[in-house]
Amino acid sequence: MQKESFRWFSNRKCKYYPCHKGIDEINCLFCFCPLYWFPDCGGNYTLTEEGVKDCSPCIKPHVPGGYDEILEEISARIKNGSASKASRQKQEPEAGDEDSAADMED
Repeated sequence: MQKESFRWFSNRKCKYYPCHKGIDEINCLFCFCPLYWFPDCGGNYTLTEEGVKDCSPCIKPHVPGGYDEILEEISARIKNGSASKASRQKQEPEAGDEDSAADMED
């Protein structure tokens, strides 16, 4: 698979490479995922006992297609005031919340 250099690179000289097991080719472009700070990032993460996000089980940023998926999510969050796809779906007004929906549109 031909990879465009702005979408993919592997740093095989990194002391942590490979940082995820079970992936044949690792994209190191998003070594630190730009969606990390969002609780609803869409990735496969766990929380430590201290409540810190542990993203080591998540491979989304490191596999083919991950670059485009992450950029789409960032773009959607910017366009919608940092609301994720899931959050935008939850913002649909419930019965009796018409006033709240009108306030959100302003």
